[in-house]
Amino acid sequence: MTALRKPAAWMTAAISSVGFFSTTTVLAQFAPEPAAEPASAWTVTANVALATEYRYRGLMQTNRRPAIQGGFDVSHESGFYLGNWNSNISWLGDSNPDVSAPIEMDFYGGFKNTFGGGDWNYDVGVLQYYYPGDYPAGYVRPYTTELYAGIGYGPVFLKYSYAPTNLFGFADSKHSWYADLSANVPLNVWGLTLNAHVGYQKVQFTDASYADWKLGLTKDLGKGFSVSVAYIDTNADKTVYTNAKGRYMGKATAWASISKTF
Repeated sequence: MTALRKPAAWMTAAISSVGFFSTTTVLAQFAPEPAAEPASAWTVTANVALATEYRYRGLMQTNRRPAIQGGFDVSHESGFYLGNWNSNISWLGDSNPDVSAPIEMDFYGGFKNTFGGGDWNYDVGVLQYYYPGDYPAGYVRPYTTELYAGIGYGPVFLKYSYAPTNLFGFADSKHSWYADLSANVPLNVWGLTLNAHVGYQKVQFTDASYADWKLGLTKDLGKGFSVSVAYIDTNADKTVYTNAKGRYMGKATAWASISKTF
């Protein structure tokens, strides 16, 4: 009778390996999938834009020259947000050659949310306009703080901004305010949105109050890109809003920009 021989060592190892992988495969089939990480309650976005010029409340800020602009926002799902926005400017130096302040920096924070089934929305907060630079002695700094509150329904939004400080360098102009009614209506054609706006800037204790208005279109290009065109005009007093270079800052203009949101 021929004696039974033990399997070779390599065969034993192979059989053991097959058994191991088979068992692992079976266990893997019944193992629970790892739990997905919970979505963050915070969102961070950034934006950058190139415009034919910087217009703010209808007034030229870069003396008809292009502007590069950008900023970022941090928001919480509760509605709380903080942000910063920046642009090149020239209006301070254009009005006084002894001033060197080529940048506007805005810092803001607030709370916004919806109600009434999502058709209504509101926004309240504070905004600080900061213009770093060199100013001559006795010059009224243009730094401005505004408190704002707004309410909207659908594509229409009404906002009121109040300045407890002097307004953009106007001496003794505390308690100035700005009212703004805007509408951004999707046209459901070619990715276009109609942009309409009318506002009134009250500059306390001066002859500098005026109205401004805008009518334009924005096209969504996809992947965060959009392009905008608009007609902008004001009825600002030429004797108040003509800079040292002889340009009327409230003159009507055609305006365009391209932007990217990240």
